[in-house]
Amino acid sequence: MIGITHEPLNPEQITNQVRQDGNGAVVTFLGTTRDSFEGKRVLKLDYEAYEEMALKKMAEIQQEICAEFGIADIAIVHRIGPVDIGQISLVVAVASPHRKEAFYACHKVVDRVKEIVPIWKKEVFEDGSRWVACEDHEFTHPEPAVLNTDND
Repeated sequence: MIGITHEPLNPEQITNQVRQDGNGAVVTFLGTTRDSFEGKRVLKLDYEAYEEMALKKMAEIQQEICAEFGIADIAIVHRIGPVDIGQISLVVAVASPHRKEAFYACHKVVDRVKEIVPIWKKEVFEDGSRWVACEDHEFTHPEPAVLNTDND
């Protein structure tokens, strides 16, 4: 299961997608909005995504991690739009026959999502906002298309 949504995430529903009788371990990571950053009060986060590419990259991560750890069951779902304090913005659920692989694979999925998936986070404070860690992505925030009218 791979997904991007504007709706609140249901971790139990997403985790149930990876549960199978052959899996003895299920690890679920919930990325949640915290209320502060470097001493500043965070009011909410706003996420934007290049959705088509984000879904493609999430599927690549799923395939990569399944192959690396010899597992078959990974779910990655990210929320976009405004996410209030305490709400969930990312759910990663990994199931495997053994716990060690499930823990390591889940950790690696989260890291890879932050590294290569074109989803951008804006922290909104009482006195302004800032985009966070956009420079970590292989892709930059998409700019509007520019029409070239030169006849060269």
